[in-house]
Order: sequence, then structure tokens, then C-alpha cells
Amino acid sequence: MDLSRSRERGTGVRLGVDRRDQLVEDLARRLDSWRLTTPAIAFLETHRPLNFIASQTLLALQPLLMLFLGDVSIEEYATLLEDSDSVQRVICRLEELRQQGIPPD
Repeated sequence: MDLSRSRERGTGVRLGVDRRDQLVEDLARRLDSWRLTTPAIAFLETHRPLNFIASQTLLALQPLLMLFLGDVSIEEYATLLEDSDSVQRVICRLEELRQQGIPPD
């Protein structure tokens, strides 16, 4: 499988470093506030080889997700989940939040 081609079929959205970090923080905080930190870490670790498929699933479910999540950019989150480095950043941030034990807002 040619990974460079699968990257070309992605969302087409480019994330800057600041925006990526903002999305990582937002996603981690949302999951923590919903008390899904541990299940999210397990899911992300387990499905790491399927990052691209997971990101495309987000795009397919976009209309439904917008009902629950409100005004968020599903395309940006899909782009975030396509990149294994970004997924690792989310996992690390979730682990930090879990260790801090800060109650969610």
C-alpha cells in the first residue's frame, strides 16, 4: 500500500502547529469533561493503524456529529486524526489530564 497516495486522499485541510495544538487540547479537554479519558486512550492506542479510516469515518458522520458537537470543524479533527504524530499528542495530553486528576469543568 502506497502511504503517500492515501495521504493525498485525505481531507485536504492543512493545520498549522498552533491550530493543531489547539485542537489537541480541545479534544483532550472535551473527552476529559465527558469522563472518557481512559476509554479514549484505549481506543486511540488500539486503532492507531486505522487512523486514516477513522478520520474518513468522521467526515461521513459529520451531519450527525454536528447535532451533538455544535459548531466544530469536523474536517480539522479528521485531519488531526489522519496524522499519527497528532494522535500521539492527543494520547499524551489525555494521559497528562488523567494523571493530574483535575475535575472536568
